[in-house]
Amino acid sequence: MIKLKNKYDVIVIGSGPSGCACAIRSAQLGLKTLCIDNLSLGNSKKAASGIFTNAGCLATVTLLESATLYESVVNNINSHGINVENVSFDARKMVQRKETILNLVNLQTAKQFNDYKIDFVNASAKLLKPHVVEIISPASKTITSEAIVLATESNPISIPCAVVDNEFILDATAALNLVEVPKRLAILGAGVAGLELAGIWNRLGAETILLDAQEIFLSLADHQISREAYKIFTEQGLELRLGTRVISTKIINKKVLVEYQDSEGSHAIRVDKLIVASGRKPNSDNIAAPEANLLLDENGYVHVNEKYRTNLPNVYAIGDLTLLGPMLAHKGLAEGYFVAEQIEGIKNLPINYGAMPNIIYTEPEIAWVVQTEQSIKSIGDPIKIGLFSLSMNPKAISRNKSKGIIKIISCVETDEILGVHIIASDASELIAEATLAMEFSANNEDIIRTIHSYPSFVEAIRDACRSIEKLKTV
Repeated sequence: MIKLKNKYDVIVIGSGPSGCACAIRSAQLGLKTLCIDNLSLGNSKKAASGIFTNAGCLATVTLLESATLYESVVNNINSHGINVENVSFDARKMVQRKETILNLVNLQTAKQFNDYKIDFVNASAKLLKPHVVEIISPASKTITSEAIVLATESNPISIPCAVVDNEFILDATAALNLVEVPKRLAILGAGVAGLELAGIWNRLGAETILLDAQEIFLSLADHQISREAYKIFTEQGLELRLGTRVISTKIINKKVLVEYQDSEGSHAIRVDKLIVASGRKPNSDNIAAPEANLLLDENGYVHVNEKYRTNLPNVYAIGDLTLLGPMLAHKGLAEGYFVAEQIEGIKNLPINYGAMPNIIYTEPEIAWVVQTEQSIKSIGDPIKIGLFSLSMNPKAISRNKSKGIIKIISCVETDEILGVHIIASDASELIAEATLAMEFSANNEDIIRTIHSYPSFVEAIRDACRSIEKLKTV
């Protein structure tokens, strides 16, 4: 263990997106900072970047890039006048490439820690009381700090009927490290994680079945986008079984027997691998000693105010630990920066969760910011909607990425943009313009009058604004 100081200005427990952001920003502001995290994933050098780098969205995006490239070579390369025969892939090398990239990102994070003189300890830790943290491993030690930030992120939700063994029944981490493609694959959960994992292994040849308890596919997204996504993903070969309840799983002759029920009765399927992707819960079980009296709700979320202060003085909680906003890496980053500046005494406006993008890293990607058509209609506000198909976008046509739509929802009276919903390749990039526009309360005219480069995908945002039409209130 490194030689620790007797007292710090800031101790951050957790090195995920929120924890790293808070530690780095604190150090940039001149605060003596210690970051503690027990995450190793078999390699302690990986600890300082958290679960979302090592086994989350970045790992998913990296592996999906390999799978999508393979699919493109097989299906589209000849149309470019490039002749390729006997195309094959090596799943092990794809996983190795992912690991190489993750290690590079972790090294960059470690360099920032070193440059800003942030102390880092790869160990478990918990809050004992305000200003006091106990480092539990490898040797017990108490450290004091003016401020303590809890940023331990989240864990997968366990399903009693599908106990993970990471041989046949896999969690998301194991699912990103498969070196052989299963012939038949089932995924419990057709939400963000389930769809992202399905998109990888389906492209590499796995017959992929997703089982989800929800009757409506992607119910939190705009329903028009959800319907378009359902159509595209089923055309790609995904089998989506909605309104299902898994009853049991059994390992029989190196196969997984999954028994489930739906509105038509009981069913069973046999698969080579089963991935459990049924959501996450805050990682707060051992975050504080009982005598600290840290206030949690019945689901393990830490109670905080709008400035992320807990019920204890100078103790903050950020990221997946709180109910302020969804479990998103970029949400955690924003909160980490905000809290560091709060500790230093910098007064900022609260984070605007009304202009925070949601992303699903499939192909095509799905992205949206704030209000959906169904949520606005439920309160009876008059809106107008603009739609634009990527099949009309020159850049999308030239890149053979013309599937998808962009939907703009605006206020009838003020023309202000209320929501933007996209299913398209690079939707995660396109949503940035919409997010910035909404942060500054822009209207359709603002987007239309902005000159966009040609040809580009982002022109489609402008073209969706141009197509605005009024809808009646309901």
